[in-house]
Amino acid sequence: MLPPPRELLLFSLVTCGYLTIRNQGKDSVYVASEQAGALALAALGWILSDERRAQRFLDLTGLSPDGLRAAIGEASTHRAVFEFLESHEPDLIAAAEAQGVPPETLIRAGQELSR
Repeated sequence: MLPPPRELLLFSLVTCGYLTIRNQGKDSVYVASEQAGALALAALGWILSDERRAQRFLDLTGLSPDGLRAAIGEASTHRAVFEFLESHEPDLIAAAEAQGVPPETLIRAGQELSR
């Protein structure tokens, strides 16, 4: 039996532990809210891996290192991560490459958390 056309087939783009992101067609990427949180934490790790970038993130969000530690699981912190990346395309592209996902996946994850 042949599978349905690619545009209709849900298939896994990335599987990293429990994280699975599905592409629902040529231009449509679905990211569940719990997966968006996992992507945000991975992206935050990438942000914090560079001292200058980490300081820029803290400066722009108004968070202190202790405040970030306290709020790391909050949806507002996850949204701030995606907003930070979306505000500077080179960071968005590099963070997506580091996670092995297309930049659109990070954008969709941010949109999912903003609902």
